[in-house]
Order: sequence, then C-alpha cells, then structure tokens
Amino acid sequence: MLLAACSSISGQYPRNTPLLPDAAIRLTPSTAVSLEQVAVVAGAATVLYLVYDPLAPNWKIEERALSGDTYTLSMRAKSFRTGGDGESLQILKRRALALQRERGYTSYRILDYSEGVESSTPFTHRFSEGTVQLVRADSTPVQP
Repeated sequence: MLLAACSSISGQYPRNTPLLPDAAIRLTPSTAVSLEQVAVVAGAATVLYLVYDPLAPNWKIEERALSGDTYTLSMRAKSFRTGGDGESLQILKRRALALQRERGYTSYRILDYSEGVESSTPFTHRFSEGTVQLVRADSTPVQP
C-alpha cells in the first residue's frame, strides 16, 4: 500500500517550494497567524509533551524479592515533574501495604530506607530505596 502511494506522487523532488503554503489564519481583522507559526508552536508543544509527559507517574518502582517475605523496592523519579519530591516514603509504605494484603500477612516492617539525588547527564534524578519485610501475627520482633 505504501509503494502504491509513493508511485502516485508526481513532480520533481526535492522541490524548491516550501512544504507549507504561504497562508495565514486571520484571528481578528488586524491579527493573523501564519501556517509556519502554527507548525512551530505545534511542534514545540509536541516535544514539550513528550519530554514532560504529564500523564506518566512521578516515580518508577522496581520490586525485587530477596526471600519469601522480604522485598527491596527501588524508586526513581522522572526527570521533569511538578512536586512529589517528598512522597517516596509514602509510596514505599503504600506498596508494602499492598504486598502485605496480596500475600496474606498481618503487617510489615521497613528494615532499611534511603533517598538521594543521582547526578547524571543531562538531568538529575531523585531516587529512593527501601527494604520491607512482611510479618505474620505469630512472628517475633526483630531485635536491633
């Protein structure tokens, strides 16, 4: 189908004429916007959306089982976000509670937790990592 579409193109290529016609959209009697300006703004908005991605979650979570009841949760914040810098512990607790309920445990313990900033080119990223142990009702507490 693509080859059929290409065979229907006529004329000399590359062309010496612009891709967009020299036309404008008249907004008011004294204001008009050229199609070139519309294309530039649309392109910039598309790039901004792809980089910022407002619908993506602020944190990416990687979960790794260390044993049957112990998990490491590694989290990394996306490069561009509005807020969310202090929510990594809250996310860790929320995921630990979800693991506890999914696997039928009565509680969980946070054995280790750290957070910081990872300097990478061209952007820095906040990161956080925690180790969570799921606890049954008959478990004895861990001694410090």
